[in-house]
Amino acid sequence: MAVILPKDYRPILSLKQTEQAIKLVKDFFERNLSAELQLSRVTSPLFVPRGSGINDDLNGIERPVRFPVKNLGDTEMEVVQSLAKWKRMALADYGYKAGTGLYTDMNALRPDDDIDAIHSIYVDQWDWELVMKKGQRNRTFLKKIVEKIYEVLKRTEFVVSEHYEEIEPVLPEQITFIHTEEALRRYPKLTPQERERELAREYGAIFIIGIGGKLSDGSIHGGRAPDYDDWTTPAEDGTAGLNGDIIVWDPVRKDSLELSSMGIRVDAESMRRQLKITNTEERAHLYWHSRLLAGEFPQTIGGGIGQSRLCMFFLRKAHIGEVQASVWPQETIDLCKQQGVHLM
Repeated sequence: MAVILPKDYRPILSLKQTEQAIKLVKDFFERNLSAELQLSRVTSPLFVPRGSGINDDLNGIERPVRFPVKNLGDTEMEVVQSLAKWKRMALADYGYKAGTGLYTDMNALRPDDDIDAIHSIYVDQWDWELVMKKGQRNRTFLKKIVEKIYEVLKRTEFVVSEHYEEIEPVLPEQITFIHTEEALRRYPKLTPQERERELAREYGAIFIIGIGGKLSDGSIHGGRAPDYDDWTTPAEDGTAGLNGDIIVWDPVRKDSLELSSMGIRVDAESMRRQLKITNTEERAHLYWHSRLLAGEFPQTIGGGIGQSRLCMFFLRKAHIGEVQASVWPQETIDLCKQQGVHLM
């Protein structure tokens, strides 16, 4: 299905300006995220061994890209889908102390992802992970970290507006926290995606909590793998989940736009519980999972922040292909060209 752009959409920036602005956004955001959360940059793998349990299963249905390596016999490698598990292992192996962490440029291929205005099979994001201190495994700490990231988003938007006066800041002063159960209660007849759209339009920027856990009507707001985010541990108010998504209102597309997925990671107890819920208890014997259950990994919080999504939002683009080189259906390319929109 071809992408339909907003009827009167015209890019604010030229192709050359866009390339320069992409660098501005990425450089500024990366530096400020690193300083705000005390993260050091590390080099990360593009692929990991199949069957190690290190690769992420995302919603549990996506196929990782696999390939053999000539000099490794029968060993197959998988292109990473995200680095949630690898980062936690790296924090342990590199000896990071509580209150510090790492970030990396993550590039992935997800051939099962949709291809539309905000999705591509090519994923580029900042993957980050922070070692938590004792007493921080709670929703209060989760919200504190979300607010720190949101401040970096606001500063980035301001800097972009200073360089390009046609781009005016739209992010609200504060981000609003809403649990998936509250979203269900407010909009019981809408789908999860429709709820996010209504809430993002109302507040401008939201963090929706508790993605992956079962709601009161038996549904789930969205899928989450059972072995990295904790989506079952109850908070002080009794609702479950120590994870969520940062979602903003996109003024160009007039729709919600997810910028980040993040959360407090599983401990041994919550991982066992979530493996049982998802009927994947056999994963407990994999290399990564065995190390977690043996107590070798620190308690962490982490997530991924979409680089192209950020550029798309801050530069007021209608299609992710305006800020990212990937593949698109020919019909989409032709329709965009008719509106003067160049896809990379």
